[in-house]
Amino acid sequence: MVSLKQLKYFDAVARSRHFGKAAEHCAVTQPALSMQIQELEKSLGVQLLERGRSGVMLTESGKEIAQRAARVLADVRDIVDVARQQDKILAGPLGLGVIPSVAPYILPQLLPMVRDAFPDLDLHIRESQTQSLVGELLDGQLDVLLLALPVEHPDIETVRLFDDRFLLAMAASHRMSNRVKATPDLLETEKLLLLEEGHCMREQALAFCSLRRIENINTFGASSLSTLVQMVANGLGMTLLPELAVPLESRRGDIRLMRFADPEPQRVIGLAWRRSSPRKRHFEELGQMIAATTAPRPL
Repeated sequence: MVSLKQLKYFDAVARSRHFGKAAEHCAVTQPALSMQIQELEKSLGVQLLERGRSGVMLTESGKEIAQRAARVLADVRDIVDVARQQDKILAGPLGLGVIPSVAPYILPQLLPMVRDAFPDLDLHIRESQTQSLVGELLDGQLDVLLLALPVEHPDIETVRLFDDRFLLAMAASHRMSNRVKATPDLLETEKLLLLEEGHCMREQALAFCSLRRIENINTFGASSLSTLVQMVANGLGMTLLPELAVPLESRRGDIRLMRFADPEPQRVIGLAWRRSSPRKRHFEELGQMIAATTAPRPL
């Protein structure tokens, strides 16, 4: 008979690829953890792991069962949440995933408000790219995500919070014609600086500018918006800067910002959670608080 303890231990090994780290995570001895996984393999009648000098690898059966085990454990956590959250809004542990192009511009204002409004909430923050966050949400490692929409997955529900317009950022010393507003064709002859592969903002910018010519795109060292702004300020090119980031990234006054002509490029910021989660009402409450911290500011 398969037990939740066995699935929990196997899940820990599958994630860490290391028996020692998995045992530490589960707060058990390594022999005890190994014994439970051996019992799991015996009950299922298949080998789940390959143990070698280079570490631990999942067999083909192990990969499939690891995915299913993660979903089972996530469902169990949702059951616990149902019981725990009957009377309280936003209480107990909550894993919040945030993309890097949002986290520095919302969390400093949001976290003190959350702490004051929900003192019983044990909030854990995870900052990463969209693909990683979605995987961790589906596996039950995270409860809710703050990111750019859409997120298209049948097991995920989302809510739109606000629109975040893009502006054109250039060096303050950059000489421009008498344009009142920027247009996509302006970037055809300029070096466009973008975040590296994997960031959703990169694809949004490329889609708006209709640029696919790699020679016109520079992503060297562009792992964050702050890096992009420093590159822009030093005359290395232009970039699209989300309005959400403007108050923080334009404080030094070494960049110049232009609005785009209509239709202005923008992204939609929202929350995403598992459809099976019983905490939808709580996430919507959190979403209202986030939206309240992001009222548009004049440039």
